[in-house]
Amino acid sequence: MSAGVPDRPVPAVAVTAAAVLGPLGDRLADFTAALLAGRSAVTLPAGADPSGTPDGMVLPVAALGPFGVAEWAERHLPDDPERAALLRRVAGRAALPARTAACVALRALADAGLAPPGRAVEPAVAGDTALLVAGSNLALAHQADTVLGHQRAPGRLRASYALTHLDVDVVGAVSEVTGVRSEGWAVGGASASGSIALLQGARMVAAGWAERVLVVAPVAELSPVEAEAFRRTGAMAYEALRAEPARMCRPFDRDRQGFVRGEGAAAVVLERPAAARARGAEILAEVAGYGQRLDARRGTEPDSGGQVAAMRAALASAGLAADQVDYVNAHGTGSVLGDRTEADSLLEVFGARPSLRINSTKPLTGHCLSAAGLVEAVAVIAQLRAGACHPNPNLARPLDPRLPLVGTRAERHPLRTALTNSFAFGGINASVVLRLPEAAGPAAVPSPDPVLS
Repeated sequence: MSAGVPDRPVPAVAVTAAAVLGPLGDRLADFTAALLAGRSAVTLPAGADPSGTPDGMVLPVAALGPFGVAEWAERHLPDDPERAALLRRVAGRAALPARTAACVALRALADAGLAPPGRAVEPAVAGDTALLVAGSNLALAHQADTVLGHQRAPGRLRASYALTHLDVDVVGAVSEVTGVRSEGWAVGGASASGSIALLQGARMVAAGWAERVLVVAPVAELSPVEAEAFRRTGAMAYEALRAEPARMCRPFDRDRQGFVRGEGAAAVVLERPAAARARGAEILAEVAGYGQRLDARRGTEPDSGGQVAAMRAALASAGLAADQVDYVNAHGTGSVLGDRTEADSLLEVFGARPSLRINSTKPLTGHCLSAAGLVEAVAVIAQLRAGACHPNPNLARPLDPRLPLVGTRAERHPLRTALTNSFAFGGINASVVLRLPEAAGPAAVPSPDPVLS
């Protein structure tokens, strides 16, 4: 047994809810239809000059737009005024990460049948449910705005900033609006945070440390300072194709230029399969395996060795050979070096197998930073249940013809088992294996794409 790889497969963990909140939709069915249609949320902010110069250039983004919990509650809690009032009271004036986390967490618990409208979460459920929040340094835009406001008018600083600038405010807000009260904390791993929180939640359930785990990935904010720093590293797309921003993020394409930021949140509920079946819950998918490895070096450059090790650890923990995986959701940011490195890693693990399908969700959602891994896990579940892979809409000149990439239109494909990758600065690599439960078949998902009709 190599370090960290079990002798036998880990117990599978059921996913009984998968909720999402972003510009492609705030319900799983809408999100799925948008993915399969290849609809990108990437655009330039209103009023931005497409021909702007690099200095001070406005960057493209898949933006959530102005977001308020009151408007979300009107759509999702029309028959639950008490819970809507609680949501507004607790999270209405919080920073964006806490607002989005509270909403998507409530959606996940409702979809799992644990918080039906008009009924409080049962005390037994609240006491047996743990909470993991994915990400760190979540409210950077809130922090920057507050600092600048304090410089202009020190007397107007709100005392609540002592709490709202902290990541634990997200933990507290979600705990209060949902009632969950078992263990809970924030799990940080930069762009791999969502996947790391997912695998840690699965470990908790499999080990019996928690009856169930609510995993939440909030929208992660950047201030203009962090965004500009990313641009100066060469990691972000900002110059070519500005007149067509939806084409700017181009994973695994020879004309890729970097990632485009996205704003999205997600939440899943994890339980033991037997417990889910006993209460009559639908099992959307199973977390079958996971692996997380470090590169043993600081910096921003990816390392194929760490990526390969994480993927192989995930396969080993799932008891799978590489040829048993039907689909890979790649980290695929569209960065020049990152995509080349991941392509090499994928070829080393899976080979050039024509029956495999590979895509990246980031051209559609943008790179959701610390939430990316969980948003993309929800995208994987959506595609498994639809029996189809969403397109790589900007794939015009493939980086490597050996990679079995999905084309520019969605594809029907026999899907049961998938692997999703998240690779982060600091040499943090995480991979998770998701699969359909044994009796599941493709779900009926409406799609405007004729390929799927």
